[in-house]
Amino acid sequence: MANTAKEKKKDTIKKQTTDSLPLMRNNFIIMIAAAVLIVVGFVLMVGGGSEGPEFNPAIFSNTRIVVGPMLAFVGFVLMGVGIIVRPRETKKD
Repeated sequence: MANTAKEKKKDTIKKQTTDSLPLMRNNFIIMIAAAVLIVVGFVLMVGGGSEGPEFNPAIFSNTRIVVGPMLAFVGFVLMGVGIIVRPRETKKD
């Protein structure tokens, strides 16, 4: 009797195949690209502040105010796309 219970249990346990995984290789590639964009965007926004009492106009450069936030935003959107997009169905013969 013990053997039949074990055999039934083995039959009910299914191995996880690549078809049932929620994220595939393409998803991870998209997410890595998004993470790189986010990091680059934040690095572009970073910069030294004013040193001393004098005004430093580099604080208001286009790179810090426009390009950095845009890259970070695109990275966050791309991260969402990388998580949500469903992998393509492959035909098995």
